[in-house]
Amino acid sequence: MADRDPSLRATERHPDEHALNRESWKIFQIMAEFVEGFGRLAAIKPSVSVFGSARTPTDHPYYKLGEDVGRLLSDAGFSVISGGGPGLMEAANKGAHAGRSPSVGLNIVLPMEQDANTYQDISLSFRHFFSRKVMFVKYASAYVVLPGGFGTLDELAEILTLVQTGKSRRIPIILVGAKFWTGMLDWFRDTMVAEGTISAEDLDLMQVVEEPQQAVDVIFDFYANRSFEPSAAEREIMLEL
Repeated sequence: MADRDPSLRATERHPDEHALNRESWKIFQIMAEFVEGFGRLAAIKPSVSVFGSARTPTDHPYYKLGEDVGRLLSDAGFSVISGGGPGLMEAANKGAHAGRSPSVGLNIVLPMEQDANTYQDISLSFRHFFSRKVMFVKYASAYVVLPGGFGTLDELAEILTLVQTGKSRRIPIILVGAKFWTGMLDWFRDTMVAEGTISAEDLDLMQVVEEPQQAVDVIFDFYANRSFEPSAAEREIMLEL
């Protein structure tokens, strides 16, 4: 077999020291994101993380849906955490900002700039998706998922994986809008369950509702006989997110 290109071997044997140094120093930037996030979000409990499309215009019915979700959660005593951007993230923050509990935005720095919406009582900025994801989960008593794209699906898959694998405590995971979500849930059941890649019981981790008040009711029903605060055992689990 012919040997590989010697220039590739040279690169492997002599890595760019400047690049390595930059990678190493990134550790401190990542640490800073976690430290600031933990410090600023520890006092917002109980909270609910709300997700949805950044592309939804303000005149779309989904925008009003997101605004109502944010307002009802805020008035019910929950801090509302969104991704801090436009679309349904803005709608949730706008509703929460008009309510009685804090409106929180976890903004992400993107190559195509995402502008932070103006309805945030607490605003944090992240360069790394993975540290931002931890903040969505760490202090959330529930997830409310509005219609959205890849980013929304990413956050939904994240919490489902963490709960399914026991890396996070069980919390309500609420999908709003049956028309939008039914096709995905049918595929989960008809393909993933049928192929054995997930179990039928995994589908019970999610609930579908139509109205904003139903989302709030699901959360209170879930916590009717338990505290919003994690138990000692759950706190230990959450340390390893």
